[in-house]
Amino acid sequence: MTLLITVIAAVAATVVWYLNSDKGYQLDKLCLMYWGASLMWLCDAVAEYIELGSEYFSPSSEDMLNDAFLGICAVTLGMVIWLIILIIKDPKRVFARTKTSPALTEEK
Repeated sequence: MTLLITVIAAVAATVVWYLNSDKGYQLDKLCLMYWGASLMWLCDAVAEYIELGSEYFSPSSEDMLNDAFLGICAVTLGMVIWLIILIIKDPKRVFARTKTSPALTEEK
């Protein structure tokens, strides 16, 4: 389930990046994080399959719920890291304009 969720997030982020690559939203970093997580979960799935064999394909509902929660947490953490990168890089100079805004300088 974690692999499925991160692959879906990686594909969605890649499509959005492809359509908006010229806008400077740092989506390439988000894509790399999600594809890296997908690769990590793929290696984990292969290792678990080697260990469990055919039992790998019949997980309990509790295990599936835990895996889904872990996948959602991984996607959310990637989104948070991307937002921090976006705020630090400030490609549209939103925060730079706010600091030098005339309204702020008049209040002081």
